[in-house]
Amino acid sequence: MMENMAEKRIVVTGGTGFLGQHVVKVLKRRGCKHIFTPRSREYDLRKENDIIKMMGNYNPDRIIHLAASVGGIGANQKNPGKYFYDNLIMGIQLMEQARLLDVEKFIAIGTICSYPKFTPVPFKEEDLWNGYPEETNAPYGLAKKMMLVQSQAYREQYGFNSIFLLPVNLYGPGDNFDLETSHVIPALIRKCVEAKLIGKDSITLWGTGNVTREFIYVEDAAEAIVDAAESYNSSEPVNIGSGEEITISGLAHKIKMMTGYKGQFVWDNSKPDGQPRRRLDVQKAKELFGFKAKTNLTEGLEKTIDWYLNNMSK
Repeated sequence: MMENMAEKRIVVTGGTGFLGQHVVKVLKRRGCKHIFTPRSREYDLRKENDIIKMMGNYNPDRIIHLAASVGGIGANQKNPGKYFYDNLIMGIQLMEQARLLDVEKFIAIGTICSYPKFTPVPFKEEDLWNGYPEETNAPYGLAKKMMLVQSQAYREQYGFNSIFLLPVNLYGPGDNFDLETSHVIPALIRKCVEAKLIGKDSITLWGTGNVTREFIYVEDAAEAIVDAAESYNSSEPVNIGSGEEITISGLAHKIKMMTGYKGQFVWDNSKPDGQPRRRLDVQKAKELFGFKAKTNLTEGLEKTIDWYLNNMSK
């Protein structure tokens, strides 16, 4: 059953970030009146005392935990310890304090990086524990997956209502376009736009381009998270995706065409590809809380490129 959250006090960690801003917009559209977005400069969620202070100040009925330390393959290779520690400690302490303070519901956001490296395609939630994650982002993926373990253990022992969602790679307006930490879509858009502006005749990209990825438009992901917050109450993990798979090479050429770049791609296959394939089985989200992605990749890329072109100099 869908619950009316209009009068609930909702804390959205990471609520001023890329996904968080869109989740807050969806909550407001659905009539939620008491939404709080703690800032890291006031509340460092790696510190227990800051979490306790935040809980005391906001007294939430619901927590949607989006805050994370994240990055692409290069950033994960440079920061495996940081990404493991930051994400693990934030999730564990926040859920524990939520339990101690009788928060009614905790919505934990995991990552597709938690899946085993060689998961059968499409990825089914039941395969989550059937192997070790792809090495370049395993510390991050495992840290986030511990929230699933915690969620299930807390439901069993304490009756704590928490859910665990597994979104595929996000993209859209407002994404991170910093080439040091960005994911593949914003990085490709920026590289193509800048190369076109300076007349560069080639762009070097990591890997072979042969691996596949699935992406979900950020506004669709935000809708899915709020749908689940309203009407899903089980600790079994649920995939959030579009069901659309594309090779990185195909994605690069699509973005090249859409940005009007005329040069060539040079693939540096000394760099890692990451996981060989990624595509989610998205049936559970549809069955359990009625979610189906609305935005196809072409439409989403058009909106993202337009946003970047209008904001690149700001």
